[in-house]
Amino acid sequence: MIFSRREFLKLSGLTLGAALLPPVPLDEAPRPVEFLGRAIRGVYVYDRPSFDAKPGILLTAETVFNIYGAVLSDDKHYNRTWYQVQQGYVHSGQVQPVRWEPQRPSLDVPPEGVLGEVAVPYTKARTGPYENYPPVYRFYYSTTHWIVEAKAVEGLIWYKVYDERLKEYAWVKGEHLRRVTPAEVAPLSPDVRDKRIEVDLEKQTFRCFENGVLVLDVLCSTGPYLRTENGKRIFGTPSGEWEIMRKRPSRHMAGDDFASADFFDLPGVPWVSYFHWWGVSIHGTYWHNDYGRPRSHGCINLTPEAAKWVYRWSLPLAPLKEEIEGSGTQVVVY
Repeated sequence: MIFSRREFLKLSGLTLGAALLPPVPLDEAPRPVEFLGRAIRGVYVYDRPSFDAKPGILLTAETVFNIYGAVLSDDKHYNRTWYQVQQGYVHSGQVQPVRWEPQRPSLDVPPEGVLGEVAVPYTKARTGPYENYPPVYRFYYSTTHWIVEAKAVEGLIWYKVYDERLKEYAWVKGEHLRRVTPAEVAPLSPDVRDKRIEVDLEKQTFRCFENGVLVLDVLCSTGPYLRTENGKRIFGTPSGEWEIMRKRPSRHMAGDDFASADFFDLPGVPWVSYFHWWGVSIHGTYWHNDYGRPRSHGCINLTPEAAKWVYRWSLPLAPLKEEIEGSGTQVVVY
């Protein structure tokens, strides 16, 4: 079944519930808060949902604010989604939809560890289990991290998380990490073998087919256009026929050249499905919300919700463990 518009908006993080959100300001009381937004970069508030409108105040990076709804602009921009805020409208491209859902942490951690997902707009990962320890990273909403230990310090429970890339540990407040259960990553239609993913680099579309029937149709962001050869446009994402061969529910992704202008360092990338020997994958994205144009280093960027759906739906089946390998679902990139 193809997702309805309502289901698509839910999958895209546009209809997050209002539970546990901060109280609505008095002058905005008639309007219920639908969800929160985190400014990934500085974003201007416009008096109407269009880049042709008059910009007003600037919401600086890391600002967390109430959002009262999502609307579509009338222009021809590839990303027409805008969010309604207290003073007007902000474009969705540099706003991460987030929740504020503090958890009830537990000191019980199994020997193999447990996957945790950040349940607040962002939290600081520190070198030790106490506020006075220096921070090493900010972990953002929807990122995933392996919890290997829990410790109580002065009435607070802290989780020790493992960074598989750096081979190091950090500590995060337990109330900021939600434990992911095996049930919520249970495979979708596991008995169906006829599954196929198609990615259109020109249109930036991502489609999943089951027995020839379209079951998911969303926008994505791939690697940028690089050059034209013999009349064919070449993108940073490799075209061809591939298959998903490895999955990780969490991955610290980073560039190797610290001096490079496009160096990136992204801990906790969620729901990663690799399909190419370069290390190219389908994964969730928290550093932009601007699907419909190329803007990755070669991977296929999806919302965390869509990437999790693909992780569960595609083959090989992936239980909750650090890594799984196997011959899986076909990925056609053209």
